[in-house]
Amino acid sequence: MDNTDIVRIFDTTLRDGEQSPGATLNIDEKLEIARQLARLGVDIIEAGFPIASPGDFEAVRRVARDTGQLENPPIIAGLARAARADIERAWEAVREARRPRIHTFLATSDIHLQYKLKISREECLKRVGEMVAYARSLCPDVEFSPEDGGRSDPEFLYQVLDVAIRAGATTLNIPDTVGYTTPAEFGALIRGIHEHVPGIEGVIISAHCHNDLGLATANTLAAIQNGARQVEVTINGIGERAGNTSLEEVVMALHTRPQVFGLQTHIDTTQIVRTSRLVSAYTGMVVQPNKAIVGANAFAHEAGIHQDGVMKNPLTYEIMKPETVGLTESKLVLGKHSGRHAFLSKVAGLGYDLKAEDANRVFERFKELCDKKKVVADADIEAIVNDEIYQPMELWRLEHIQVSCGSGLRPTATVRLRGPDGIVREDAAIGTGPVDSVYKAINRITQVPNELTEFSIKAVTEGIDAVGEVTIRIEPLADGGAREGGTNGDAYLTQAGPRVRTYSGHGADMDIIVASAKAYMSALNKMLTVVKAGTRE
Repeated sequence: MDNTDIVRIFDTTLRDGEQSPGATLNIDEKLEIARQLARLGVDIIEAGFPIASPGDFEAVRRVARDTGQLENPPIIAGLARAARADIERAWEAVREARRPRIHTFLATSDIHLQYKLKISREECLKRVGEMVAYARSLCPDVEFSPEDGGRSDPEFLYQVLDVAIRAGATTLNIPDTVGYTTPAEFGALIRGIHEHVPGIEGVIISAHCHNDLGLATANTLAAIQNGARQVEVTINGIGERAGNTSLEEVVMALHTRPQVFGLQTHIDTTQIVRTSRLVSAYTGMVVQPNKAIVGANAFAHEAGIHQDGVMKNPLTYEIMKPETVGLTESKLVLGKHSGRHAFLSKVAGLGYDLKAEDANRVFERFKELCDKKKVVADADIEAIVNDEIYQPMELWRLEHIQVSCGSGLRPTATVRLRGPDGIVREDAAIGTGPVDSVYKAINRITQVPNELTEFSIKAVTEGIDAVGEVTIRIEPLADGGAREGGTNGDAYLTQAGPRVRTYSGHGADMDIIVASAKAYMSALNKMLTVVKAGTRE
């Protein structure tokens, strides 16, 4: 197939996606996601913003090195502002990749030039030419993005892109940075670039859309229909503010409607659900039930007329097969008499590839759950896997909790933790409720100042014996060592400067208080791991 019939998938989950509040990832988590993105078949992985922090630099470098061992590795890109220090840092991070790319950007809309950069259009053109040329002198594959391209004057945008091409850019990415445009407008912008920019036939046009008005996927598809052959997306659509274009939505639109688009991707669609679950588990960002393609209700039918139609012919209400995106219907019903082989077969069918030591821990948790539930559902197994496997390094380990509460009683919790030094510590606290008392007791032991910013509970199945999942987010308090500038890992760089990170935690258990404690420990350990790494660096 001709390259013009292929839409390249540029995944920025590890860069733009991680900038979602609470979606902090450590290096090992980024590596695992990068490996899964490679299995998924993405063409380019934007692994991070190397100059943002020493930790981000190391993560990009490790991803570049790790994926280079693959038989058909993806391109590894590092983001850089149009500044020499940024570009040099990005090159240092990606240079070990088999297929490295520097992705540099500079705003081109008048509002950004005037109020953020405080430079003229002439200075913008000069900087684009110099910095793209400098990036090209280091790396043969250079992508340039005119930030806020969707709100830029098209005539000026044409000039900027012309300069970028002459300076050596091989890909031109057009961002709808604030999700402002409509599909007709964005499609016309891409078409205008094709018609008015000299040398455009020698480069790839990319689209990077945000979802502030819920139009990211529609705008991206409009760009494809008008000649874009690379799209910048994230798993589950995570990202700044309302998020980015969702990889799974664009890929499955192209896959499901070939008569409309006549284009393909290199994506193995059967890996979509697996990748979605991995990213959700590591970031702590729960996928909404009605999310297209990967949501829990995406292939669910409750209305009687729908159920009747699907039973007669799935095509009546399903425009794609669940198996196409990696959802398999298993006839295995698991319970206390199920063996290890049947259990691991079920886990594999759900899309998880466990290492031997991980499989042992998950199977033990499964057997414990079987003693409490007659039948273990797929959702229960997924909750166990997520709780056991996708957790940060345990600096503090939860050993025991006991709670006393009820009508007329003051909620009191006793907690026992094993610290980084191996010493077991125990303390108790009184709170406004059982969860609050547990968290206060944990804080008394760990002495890690933080603020709980989000707390959510959900049952993964129906019934009183359901496994409960808890997701929380915390922020380090200023007196806990979070310094402006990100030198200790508690802040990350944005276009407006450093921003304090939030840290997510996830826990699952049939006892919701235990699940809440596990989630809190997960978030604390993630925060402490990042701070510890930042201190070393």
